[in-house]
Amino acid sequence: MARLPPAAASMAPVARMALRRRGIDAFCAALAGAIRDRAGKGPGVGRASGSGAGRAPCSRGGFRGELGCMSDLNGFGRRSRRRGALVAVASAALLSLGLGACDGSGNQDSSGRASSVSTFTGLPGRPAPVLAVKIDNVPSARPQTGLGKADIVYVEQVEAGQTRILAVFSSHTPAKAGPVRSARESDLELLRQFGEPDLAYSGVQSKLQPLLEAAPLHARPPEKVPSAYSRDNSRPAPHNLYVDTGRVLAVPPSASDAPDIGFRFGDMPKGGHPVAERTVRFPVGRYGFTWSQDEHRWLVSMDGQAARTTDGGRLGAATVVVQYVKVRPSRFHDRWGAVSPYTESVGSGTAFVLRDGKGYDVRWKRGSAQEGTEFTTASGDRMAFARGPVWVLFAAR
Repeated sequence: MARLPPAAASMAPVARMALRRRGIDAFCAALAGAIRDRAGKGPGVGRASGSGAGRAPCSRGGFRGELGCMSDLNGFGRRSRRRGALVAVASAALLSLGLGACDGSGNQDSSGRASSVSTFTGLPGRPAPVLAVKIDNVPSARPQTGLGKADIVYVEQVEAGQTRILAVFSSHTPAKAGPVRSARESDLELLRQFGEPDLAYSGVQSKLQPLLEAAPLHARPPEKVPSAYSRDNSRPAPHNLYVDTGRVLAVPPSASDAPDIGFRFGDMPKGGHPVAERTVRFPVGRYGFTWSQDEHRWLVSMDGQAARTTDGGRLGAATVVVQYVKVRPSRFHDRWGAVSPYTESVGSGTAFVLRDGKGYDVRWKRGSAQEGTEFTTASGDRMAFARGPVWVLFAAR
């Protein structure tokens, strides 16, 4: 990366601090306002305007925006004759943070070039290989390991009305993840949108094996990468198998980098209604999501108990999607004869999206297995997710 001008270099640490305090959306809005003011394209410094009316002026000529006084961000551009330099410096600082695309899409900048923003979370990050891990979540498998680092967590129904998790990692990968369990036919359709990801799993129904081998993904079970798996003897089998993610990702050929799967991120849309908590029920088990204003995320619970991990504390999500889909019997069954459900993630239907303490009724559409899923509001606009981890629960309609 090119070296930043001294002013931009001094600006970046403060910008990162503001980013941690209030989030990307507020940061982008406030910094843009500061840039407009200094460039002479908005209300002058200290002038009452809009939501800023009546606010006390900042010291040293700073701008009071949504993040508070921003004098530290633009103090070096106090004189009007340096307005142009300020705009250039601020833009350079934004790029240094990987926020060159404060455009709401999280995918491209205004020129159409790929930005340094994760297509899975909307957070700063460059494209990286995709690793999907099938993770157990029955009571004896909890607390899980590594789940808190997942970009996306899918919850799908399996035999006997229970559920299983498909965790998708790209922006961050934990050293270890698990407990690892078996794959299902539904996983093949769901994962097709990720290009050719790595899939870590343990076991598969024998008649499903040929389909899995033919699928456009890199199957990485213990039989193929034995050095990547280990058991925790303090836990009962089969809920004690864990995968070393680094060893799986090191196996050639490499998995595809994170593609655009249809998610869009940005400011909170109009509409919706306040939601303090939401429970999603399956035939066996339930998931709860409680809004935490202090942590600014949805805290996850499973079967009424706070969901935690062994390595990262309480589980949470920036956005929760309850996607109503068709769940039908598949042609496969487990060793005890129970039919495996098939979750259809291609098609269209309704969904309920939780973000920032509000709920939105939306529609979803996925034209084919190769395509991502588009979520749209009642007005037809793309539904903007909150930036951060996304949980998607496939609930039977």
